[in-house]
Amino acid sequence: MRAQDVMTSPVATASPGQPVKEIAALLADHGFTAAPVVDDGHLVGMVTEADVLRDRIPVDARSRIWDYNATDVHPALTVAEVMSTPAVAITPGTDCAAIARMMLDDHVRAVPVVDGGHGVVGIVTRRDLLRAIATDDTTVLTAVRSRLAAYGGAGRWSVTVHDGLVEIVDDFDDATDRHVAKVIAESVPGVAEVRVRSRASAR
Repeated sequence: MRAQDVMTSPVATASPGQPVKEIAALLADHGFTAAPVVDDGHLVGMVTEADVLRDRIPVDARSRIWDYNATDVHPALTVAEVMSTPAVAITPGTDCAAIARMMLDDHVRAVPVVDGGHGVVGIVTRRDLLRAIATDDTTVLTAVRSRLAAYGGAGRWSVTVHDGLVEIVDDFDDATDRHVAKVIAESVPGVAEVRVRSRASAR
């Protein structure tokens, strides 16, 4: 499973000169955790919920009415002032296992997807990966059968799915075909594990 299989596209982007208030509304209204910052077609940074929140909400005046030494906070006005740089990007072909490791190791919630001269073509969030994991078994079964049929014809394999575990029985004793079937099935969103065996060994 690769980034192109799970990414959200098209993706809402921000520009460096855009007011922080506008980006706050974008993130809040659409439930986004972050947005890529694009300048002249190039990815230049990321603006996250944390970036927008930082120093943005003033202390309630009633709690500082007698505090004459309170420091005034002057919040940033533009995205360029709050965005995180440099932006780490992935390509459409990046393996989702690597994306998950990156998100967990680097504590990031969203990663932009960049495709050469096309610029930012999507974004992968933790929610996108969770949605793939949560794909129901019936949907997974249909997708696996369809892809295997495209490779070897309908009825070439017997397929079952339970809790994301795909079991494929090869009606012919062909090790190469079994390897290919495993690779094909593993590319389907929602697949947790694939086991392939020949019909002879299944008896």
